[in-house]
Amino acid sequence: MIRVVIFDIDNTLYSYDEAHAVAFQKLTDYAVRELGLSPEEFRAMHQRKKRELDGRMGNVAAIHNRLIRYQNLLEELGKPLHHALAMNGLYWDSLIQAARPSEGAAETLRWLKQQGIKVGIGTDMTARLQLEKLKALGLLEWVDFMVASEEAQAEKPDAKLFARCAEKAGVGPEECLFVGDNLRKDVMGPIQAGMHAVWYCPNGGTSEEVPYIRSLNEISSLLRQV
Repeated sequence: MIRVVIFDIDNTLYSYDEAHAVAFQKLTDYAVRELGLSPEEFRAMHQRKKRELDGRMGNVAAIHNRLIRYQNLLEELGKPLHHALAMNGLYWDSLIQAARPSEGAAETLRWLKQQGIKVGIGTDMTARLQLEKLKALGLLEWVDFMVASEEAQAEKPDAKLFARCAEKAGVGPEECLFVGDNLRKDVMGPIQAGMHAVWYCPNGGTSEEVPYIRSLNEISSLLRQV
């Protein structure tokens, strides 16, 4: 019996890709205006700094810290570091303002609570930003607990994150259903940790190995089959 449903956030409860496109364009405009870079130069340098930091930091939440990324970029350019604070605030404020909840997100979380099913969040990233997103999306009131990779000290699909979710929920992993868009991280990861999982793929994709849904509204009918 499923007693807890745990959701990924980015590209599950909202479209990260769409919100990121808005925020990154504003960041690019800032780099052109304030740093004297062309859009192409900034994008290439940004990607290079991301790869460098990913390689140095490993599979930890700090790889999402854009402030460090921007700081390193500015240091290489010889530009004042106060830009890092401005760029970090601009990016995240713009992304959160552009974020819109996925179809059925609020209704599904509310329905789960009405059924006496706990609602959890299992997410990569740092806790503060993910809580800010949930608040802006109007979903935070329905959430019982959250485990960010910052807390788990490991990113999905590491089993430590899923074990911490079950621990916080006070149930066994077999009583948990994980919902997310990333087949490796959000589906195979929790399954290997002993949970049930469903692949959220609103834009296409099929699997003969795991259940999948196109809309979060399908979770209610899916739970009746588990």
